[in-house]
Amino acid sequence: MPQPQALIERSDARYRAGFLVVMFIAAAVGVFTLEPIPQALSYHDFADTRSWLGIANFGDVVSNLAFAVTGGLGLCTVLGPAGRDIFGHRADRWPYAVFFIGVALVSAGSATYHLAPDNARLFWDRAPMTIAFMALFAAFIADRVHRKIGIFWLLPVLLCAGLASVVYWDVSESLGQGDLRWYFLVQFYPIAAMPVICWLFPAGRYTSGRHLAWLIGWYAAAKLLEFLDAEIFQLLGHTLSGHTLKHLASGIAVLVVIRMIASPRSPRPAHIKATSRKAA
Repeated sequence: MPQPQALIERSDARYRAGFLVVMFIAAAVGVFTLEPIPQALSYHDFADTRSWLGIANFGDVVSNLAFAVTGGLGLCTVLGPAGRDIFGHRADRWPYAVFFIGVALVSAGSATYHLAPDNARLFWDRAPMTIAFMALFAAFIADRVHRKIGIFWLLPVLLCAGLASVVYWDVSESLGQGDLRWYFLVQFYPIAAMPVICWLFPAGRYTSGRHLAWLIGWYAAAKLLEFLDAEIFQLLGHTLSGHTLKHLASGIAVLVVIRMIASPRSPRPAHIKATSRKAA
C-alpha cells in the first residue's frame, strides 16, 4: 500500500504535469486567435546565390552537410555500443534515435530546397525539422515527466502533429490561403516548454538543464544568423552568408544534444547495465 509521502509526491507530480497541459492549451488558443500567416515569398531571396562545381546556391546547399554529419554521429552514439551503457532500457533510445534521423533528413530536405528555393521545395525542408523538434520534446517528457507516456504515446502523437502542421501549411498555400500558425506552434512551443519541464521536474537521467541552455543559445544564434543573412554576407566580404552560418550553428546545437545524452546525470547500477545489454 502506498505510503502517505508517496501519495503526496504522486499528487504533486500530477499538478505539475497539469500545468504543462494548461500551458499547451493556452499556447494553442493564443495561436488560434491570430490571423492566418502566409509564407512571404521574400523568404526565398537568400543573399548568397553563387554557384560552384555546378551546384546552384553552393554555400547554402553544401552547408547542410552539417546535419548529415551530426545526425549520423548522434545515431552512432544512440544505437552503437555506447548506447548500451547510456540507456537503462532499449526503448529509452527511441526518441533520441528519431531526433537524429530527423536531423539527418533535414540535410537532404534543406539541400533540395536551397538548390531552387520555392514553397513546394520548402515543404521537404520543414517536414524533417518537425520530426526533430517533436522527437526531442518527447525525449524530455519521457525522461522527466513520465517515461511510458513520453515514449509510447506522446512520441507518435507529437510526430504526427508536427508533420500535420507542415501538411496543413502546404495545403493552405495551394489554396491561396497560406497559414503558418500551427507550424510556428510546433517549432517554438517545445523551445518554451522544455525549460519549464526542467524546472518542474528537476530529476533527469538523459537530459540536462545546462545542456538545454546551450542548445537554446545555439538555436537563437541560428535564427539571428538567418535573419541577418544579407548583412552578414556583406560584412564578411561576400565569403559566407548568414544563412550558411545558420546551418553550421544548428549543427553545433545538435552536437550539444549528443554531448547531453553521452553525459548521463546519474550512474546506473551494475545489474541494470547487465540487464540492458541482454535486452539490446
